[in-house]
Amino acid sequence: MRKSLSFILWALLCSCCCWTTQAEIFTSISQMTDLIYTEKELVQCLSEYIKAEESKLAAVKSWANKLDTLTRMSTSDPEGYLAHPVNAYKLMKRLNTEWSELETLVLQNPSDGFISNMSIHRQFFPDEEDEKGAAKALMRLQDTYQLDSEAFSRGKLPGTHSYATLTVEDCFDMGKTAYNDADYYHAVLWMQQSLKQLDGGEETVVSKADILDYLSYSVYQMGDLPRAIELTRRLVAIDSNHQRAGGNLRYFEGLLSKQLNELNQDYQPASEEPIQLGTYTRPKDHLPEREVYEALCRGEGLQMNDARRSRLFCRYQDGKRNPRLLLKPMKEEDEWDSPHIVRYLEVLSHEETEKIKELAKPRLSRATVRDPKTGVLTTANYRVSKSAWLEEEDDPVIARVNQRIEDITGLTVGTAELLQVANYGVGGQYEPHYDFSRRPFVHLNHDGNRLATFLNYKDEPDAFKRLGTGNRVATFLNYMSDVEAGGATVFPDFGAAISPRKGTAVFWYNLFKSGEGDYRTRHAACPVLVGSKWVSNKWIHERGQEFRRPCGLTEVD
Repeated sequence: MRKSLSFILWALLCSCCCWTTQAEIFTSISQMTDLIYTEKELVQCLSEYIKAEESKLAAVKSWANKLDTLTRMSTSDPEGYLAHPVNAYKLMKRLNTEWSELETLVLQNPSDGFISNMSIHRQFFPDEEDEKGAAKALMRLQDTYQLDSEAFSRGKLPGTHSYATLTVEDCFDMGKTAYNDADYYHAVLWMQQSLKQLDGGEETVVSKADILDYLSYSVYQMGDLPRAIELTRRLVAIDSNHQRAGGNLRYFEGLLSKQLNELNQDYQPASEEPIQLGTYTRPKDHLPEREVYEALCRGEGLQMNDARRSRLFCRYQDGKRNPRLLLKPMKEEDEWDSPHIVRYLEVLSHEETEKIKELAKPRLSRATVRDPKTGVLTTANYRVSKSAWLEEEDDPVIARVNQRIEDITGLTVGTAELLQVANYGVGGQYEPHYDFSRRPFVHLNHDGNRLATFLNYKDEPDAFKRLGTGNRVATFLNYMSDVEAGGATVFPDFGAAISPRKGTAVFWYNLFKSGEGDYRTRHAACPVLVGSKWVSNKWIHERGQEFRRPCGLTEVD
């Protein structure tokens, strides 16, 4: 370091000396005074260099102290820490964005040890898509559970006992994620929250002009021209030379004037009410029962009543005197009468649950769905979880669980799919879907009361053809964790919601005895608001059930 500085000073002085020699500076005090000012500039540059190094070191120290405290807390209970969706989002953001910024800072000076460590670990870091996905998960939770941005920013979520806050920069980045995805509805909500916290005095590196720039255009895209004009005027007042603000303002004003003339209306100033959840209507999407589904996730619109409740019972189930259940029959509770959904208690012990998780964790990968045309497994945005498939050969516990499912249901699992273990992370969900393969549904007798809400989705008669075991006749769903908030299994057609309870399992038939699909069983896994949801599924197929569940006399028996 000393040698390099000496070389720089020597080079500068050499250039000065050469010039002096050429112009005979020593012969003129006036000219020599120039060297005084040159030296002063050198010292000033040296001071700025020292300040920059000290600032860099202070920034690194601050990072180290902050992350030391943070990692001590997070590593004490990783799953509990990540159970809070804001912590999960900030982890994605921190590792994808902020650690990269620290890397750039350290790279300003040789730092081989740090860079080597970064290079080794970077391959395991989340990427931009992970950060984007975590941001979208927060927005999904915001929509499903009708939480405003303020609640998320302050970490005040149902089921939480600690708060994890979002800064102005966090809210701004959330808004940018939505904006870049042309999701102006959420861009407005998060830019407004960012602006609110900035106006509240929170220190930040984000400029008010940048926030207003994104916010004003997003409000315009939501069709609120008066408010877009008011926000753009605020932007122009802050930065009169902004490259877009002036042009946008003239365009917005001209457009509003044209609309008012066409409607023969007078100008109405923008509402002074702050933008919040409900100010604008969320755009419709691909899911026809979105409102019903999300209401059930919030515990609203449940169709359980006294008459139905009177038809629900609990009992001991011995699997039709199955030898393995005679001494310890299974506790069975009715969750719904028609279609019949039951919950079994104490299906999995804590030790079995933990062993299954242990086996699954190294194999977890993005959960897939079957392509309706090809039957091939593929990823989908409407299913956000990671899963693993476990075989009996993997561990004796898997064989025991499979045998237990067969004993309880009376159905053979010899033709069933492998045990699928799934973990839903931040905002993890599986939107409304059928477990069975659909086929043309034209011969069903529609007389009488409503059988089901039939949604005209594409038929997929060959989804399980490659397995050679027929359709999925039944679903056996094990809950392997409790969930602090969210994560219910809901059935939009008949308004049922089943909450996860560790160690229990729910069971229902997807097909009538005739083999026709029961379209009422369309169900969903609600987004996990707080917690980590673990489940395991056993999808039981038709083959081998011919004498265990004989065909009925009608299509809907």
